[in-house]
Amino acid sequence: MKGTPTRRRATVILATAVTATLVTGVLTAVSAQAAAGCQVTYTTTGQWPGGFTANITVRNLGDPVDGWRLGWTFPAGQTITNAWGFTANPTSGTITATNVDYNASLPTGTSTDVGFNGTWNNTANPAPTTFTLNGTTCTGTTNPGTPPPTTTPPTTPPPTTPPTTPPPTGPPQAGLVGWATQGGGTTGGGNTAPTTVDNLTALRSAAAATGAAVIRVSGTISCSGMLNVRSNKTIVGNPGATIVGCGFNISGSTNVVVRNLTFRDWNDDAINIQASSRVWIDHLTLSNGADGAIDIKEGSDYVTVSWNRIFDHHKALLLGHDDDNGAQDRGKLRVTYHHNWFDGTVTRNPMVRFGNPVHVYNNFYDGVASYGVRSLLGAGVLIEGNYFENTKDPFHRGVDGTLLGNIVARGNTFVGSGSGTAGGSVAGIPYAYTMDPSGNVKSIVQAGAGAGRITA
Repeated sequence: MKGTPTRRRATVILATAVTATLVTGVLTAVSAQAAAGCQVTYTTTGQWPGGFTANITVRNLGDPVDGWRLGWTFPAGQTITNAWGFTANPTSGTITATNVDYNASLPTGTSTDVGFNGTWNNTANPAPTTFTLNGTTCTGTTNPGTPPPTTTPPTTPPPTTPPTTPPPTGPPQAGLVGWATQGGGTTGGGNTAPTTVDNLTALRSAAAATGAAVIRVSGTISCSGMLNVRSNKTIVGNPGATIVGCGFNISGSTNVVVRNLTFRDWNDDAINIQASSRVWIDHLTLSNGADGAIDIKEGSDYVTVSWNRIFDHHKALLLGHDDDNGAQDRGKLRVTYHHNWFDGTVTRNPMVRFGNPVHVYNNFYDGVASYGVRSLLGAGVLIEGNYFENTKDPFHRGVDGTLLGNIVARGNTFVGSGSGTAGGSVAGIPYAYTMDPSGNVKSIVQAGAGAGRITA
């Protein structure tokens, strides 16, 4: 999709990782006989002006628990904007975080990882100092409870019954990582009260309105062409939400989040990002479109594309739309692609012009018919920790006499695939991230990529 070139400038602000480890814990007894104890670790994994990401690990040291509520108080006015692995009510002040279906059960010795994106006051972002679980203050020790019943419980915990839909393996519900954390971070509509839409007129109006908004999409919406999305928007799908026939046009916008939607049969692009910055595209399922699945161009910058599944489709991810657009694109087009599933796609996974550094990590290339990553016109692409299966040409530099791009490749797994062609140098990655071992990426991505895999 073509658009009018627009020059935009953004200042890089490196995320500051702040870690607070809290060893606390008492679980409320689930019966009169239950011993209780737990360990809670709260970690601020990324921080930028106005926003941050935190991870919470809850480990059960006592008797098995089925259903939990984790409580804490934010000491400096922090607010949760979106969470994974729990629901929060309220989202600021004194928090009650309630389990979701897949992690309700905590047998003895097991843990669950949950987390959230939040806002802070830019002055101080201290960690909570006290946690409660099921209403009991955590102490870091195991409380014995009342004497055991006549029938001695087993010495090993019973296995957890798997849910009907297995929870993601690894970090599918992890928060925002990558380039979209830079330049001030990406929060979309933030903690604005959500509006639910279930028809084209309402969606078109809400997405194109001025001001911050959180838009929840329900049902199937049929359309054609492109729907404009303005700045400071979060568009997130409720379970099963599907867009048929059209796509989202994020043009001249900043601070946009699109998550948990299915797109199919679009007649232009599914997602077009042009002359825009601070955009997060996450947990989409995309198939059978006329043109690009996710195209990024015209000087766009600070974008993360994560946990998406693309199948039954030819052109996946375009980064940089024209060989002659270097004046606008050089120094921009900084994008992170991680934990995406290229499921039988053909080309552009991604194809990269000019952007440097572009970060492609922990993706699963599954029977890609033509090529995986292509680097052109002086672009710099770091390709690491990916899993290539039945992909003849995993990555290469240049095509048909165009100026070569640069590729640094490391730590990838190749199964029934070529080895790729790398060379040149790539600029450094400025943000913190955690790599999954490439040998585990196939199972992790298959379990976690696409719509319907998160609680958003």
